[in-house]
Amino acid sequence: MEFTWKKDNDIEQKVKSFLGNHGVSHRMFSQIKHNGGDILVNGVHGRTVDFLKKGDAVTIIMPPELDNDIVATSYGVLDVLYEDRNFLVVNKPAGMTTVPGRADREDTLVNRVKGHLKQQGATDLVPHVVTRLDRFTSGLVLIAKHRFAHAMMDKQLQAHTMNKQYYAVVSGRVPLDHDLIDAPIGRMDDDFIRREVREDGRSSQTEYWVEDRTPDATLVRIQLHTGRTHQIRVHFSHLGYSLLGDDVYGGPIDRGITRQALHAFYLSFEDPFTHRVLEFKAPLPGDMQILLDRK
Repeated sequence: MEFTWKKDNDIEQKVKSFLGNHGVSHRMFSQIKHNGGDILVNGVHGRTVDFLKKGDAVTIIMPPELDNDIVATSYGVLDVLYEDRNFLVVNKPAGMTTVPGRADREDTLVNRVKGHLKQQGATDLVPHVVTRLDRFTSGLVLIAKHRFAHAMMDKQLQAHTMNKQYYAVVSGRVPLDHDLIDAPIGRMDDDFIRREVREDGRSSQTEYWVEDRTPDATLVRIQLHTGRTHQIRVHFSHLGYSLLGDDVYGGPIDRGITRQALHAFYLSFEDPFTHRVLEFKAPLPGDMQILLDRK
């Protein structure tokens, strides 16, 4: 994978500093040096200590991320909404694990993305998950197709410039049309999985807007301002409006849905390579739509 930038000013600058301004980290320099990559200045091998002139073109050649036996390959169905040389946006169904683990090591989203890349003849075969979803949460997942794209998007995650929004169907009629839930979240004592609102927890903010109400449920649109484990589920359970189907946090399991009613429906971010703003939406899945049709 190659990336090229042209120096457009007369400011004295070394190759390393110039590339650092374009997102090439110290770790990336090490990978280029030790794993078969290269740095070119005007098409010729260059050094990081070389000074650049206005108009010089600097290219990095990233070493390929080769196939390995750690991650199995699956050729299962993949709902791809967008793809370019750097990124994939996939609509993940509920029930599919995002990354290999104890629940599934053979047919997760990552396994299927690896199969998709192999079918394309890609040389980089290590998918990098940027926005991860719980197994039973459906919706949009952003995947970087190589380590450099992942590093660039990780900066956006840290800066909270990526816009991710969710739909949830919660039990009861939420009275406020809009609110910000500001309540710290921490791990439950003696419980590895579950979280709860607690004074010694980490600061957590969830903003929501009511989109629809039925006699016994509410559709809310949600934007997270922090990224705590199970944040949406914990915050609405704390308010007394647990997500339908969410038996872990006390949600009703007799309404016709067999998983937490949570869907990542919206994603937007600035492409760090083209500087275009990309925007994606995934429609409400059928098992959640049925919950709202019962009026």
